[in-house]
Amino acid sequence: MFRAFATQFAQMRSRSHDVRKLRMMDDRELADIGLLRSDIERAVRWGRR
Repeated sequence: MFRAFATQFAQMRSRSHDVRKLRMMDDRELADIGLLRSDIERAVRWGRR
């Protein structure tokens, strides 16, 4: 049970870090990788289509 909690916590921290890094990018950089600012959260959680 603790291992599952630790794994979920680590994944949450990793997603948070990824979202923060992407939000620091400007709109042109995001466009270069095919993202809009409004898509950041969804792309990090679920991937891009």
